[in-house]
Amino acid sequence: MQIRKQIVKFKKSLALILTIGATTMSYAQLDDVVKTGEAKVKDALKSQAKVDKIVDSSQARLVEYRSLLKQVDGLKVYNDQLSTQINSQMALIEKFESSTAQVALIERQMLPLIIKMVESLSQFVDLDLPFHEQERAERILFLEENIEKSEVDISEKFRQVLEVYQIENEYGRKIDSYAKIITINGQEQDVNILRIGRLAMVAQTKDTKLSAVYDKATKSWLELDNGTYRNSVKNGIKMANKQASISVMTLPISAPEVAK
Repeated sequence: MQIRKQIVKFKKSLALILTIGATTMSYAQLDDVVKTGEAKVKDALKSQAKVDKIVDSSQARLVEYRSLLKQVDGLKVYNDQLSTQINSQMALIEKFESSTAQVALIERQMLPLIIKMVESLSQFVDLDLPFHEQERAERILFLEENIEKSEVDISEKFRQVLEVYQIENEYGRKIDSYAKIITINGQEQDVNILRIGRLAMVAQTKDTKLSAVYDKATKSWLELDNGTYRNSVKNGIKMANKQASISVMTLPISAPEVAK
């Protein structure tokens, strides 16, 4: 811009010189002066064009530089966020690895526990009142077989054991009745069994003429005084089958053994 102003000023000065000097110079001399001035003007225009080009190029590079600075700042922020995420993920991986190690340790400890629980359950059923023997034995056999199966994971094995324990626990809270053939006084009898939780298990023939109670000490059925227990056992069987409302029953219950 400064050069352009100088060129304009130069043209004005040249016009003034031509006007003043026209009287003292010849036209040939004036023509040389004009050509020289025009040549300087052209050189000045070329120089100005170069300067303008350099300035434009510098401004473009400045704009590009500022744009690159913004990109660099954005990348720094992104890298910081990415580093935070990576650190968080690494901490999570370490936590998972630690949890996996704990799971492996628990599994090694769980299997002996499950085996012990199944053994204890089997012993408990053997010592318990002899009701639903077949289905209870089948549950224990199922657990024992699953312990040996590698395709069944440890958590499922443990769940199955707890489920059977829950079933056994429910037996102690309920009454039920079912038909069965048992031996009373050396003779087989077709009877209805009445079980009151784990407190008592009594039986009565279909014609209600004979009643008996299971004795855990001798593991046998003992005949009851039918005059005393006939109606109670009969009504208890009806209650268990939901054929009568719940009421008081008179049943023989063994006193708990005193620990020695």
